[in-house]
Amino acid sequence: MVGRNEPCPCGSGKKYKKCCESKQAVSVEEVQTEEMERLLQTFYDTYPERKDVSEFIDFADSWKSSLREYLPEEMIEAIALDEFFFHQRSDIWESYIEKQKKKQVRPSILGLLDQWAHPRVFIGKVTAVDETYMTAASIIGDETIQLWKESEKPVPAGVHFYCFLLPDGTEEGNYLAVSSLIFFPTDHSEAIKQFANSIDQVKEHTMSFWVKLGDNGYAGDEFTEFESGVLQAAAEFLEMSERQSDALLELIEDFLVEQQPNARKEVAIAAGAIRYGQENELFEPLTMTWKDIAEHFDVSPSSMNKYAKEITEYVLQQN
Repeated sequence: MVGRNEPCPCGSGKKYKKCCESKQAVSVEEVQTEEMERLLQTFYDTYPERKDVSEFIDFADSWKSSLREYLPEEMIEAIALDEFFFHQRSDIWESYIEKQKKKQVRPSILGLLDQWAHPRVFIGKVTAVDETYMTAASIIGDETIQLWKESEKPVPAGVHFYCFLLPDGTEEGNYLAVSSLIFFPTDHSEAIKQFANSIDQVKEHTMSFWVKLGDNGYAGDEFTEFESGVLQAAAEFLEMSERQSDALLELIEDFLVEQQPNARKEVAIAAGAIRYGQENELFEPLTMTWKDIAEHFDVSPSSMNKYAKEITEYVLQQN
């Protein structure tokens, strides 16, 4: 229990009674998280400044010329933006941090900004996940970090990701992603391993990393070829039946990513998902029988029922 005349735990330097006593629901972590998000958003809202725009356009064009055959233009621009700020023109970020230090009064935020001078690129593999952090191992060397989860979307152990890191101000070894946190479908795990075996540091080889993935068939997709097949089969069935259910498609996405079901046929999972959606009123009822649905997907009723049951169990685990 914090005394009313003691320093406020949010780090403002004020007494508790003059600061956060009336905001009992706000924790120190919440205050700091909000400030971190504000600092990062302000940077991306402000930079590059007009005097640097032409240089950034030229830099982004060089990345587009190398990657446009593989990735969507919007994704290339996002990747190039971070490369520009944190590798090509790191002075822009460093200047921003110095300016923010002059505006801060909270010692905790000033201490955090001291740690934020040099973001670094990180390619890692998720090895474990809890409510707040993902444990991740670098593809180079033996570094292991705790990376703050950005959303409630499930992240399975075993997937690789790419981002720029900053300390999150809690404990040593805990980080957050500066901007884009890009996960790669497991289809490309072997290509990432081969890339890691060919270099001794990531920073100088980021372009070759994306080219390697592109040569391996990566096109900016969030899902594996198998997972995409399941989603497409379910979506096409709903469209054919003149039904719509964003909730069901989102559930299928989460189920596929988190549970990694091992099915011989993509359509077996799609059929099971449609049965689950019908039973749980996730779309307007169909006039088709279970046998009709199984026949549409060319799977046996037992296969359809198996995955309907697995999805049901998955949903129950989440509640």
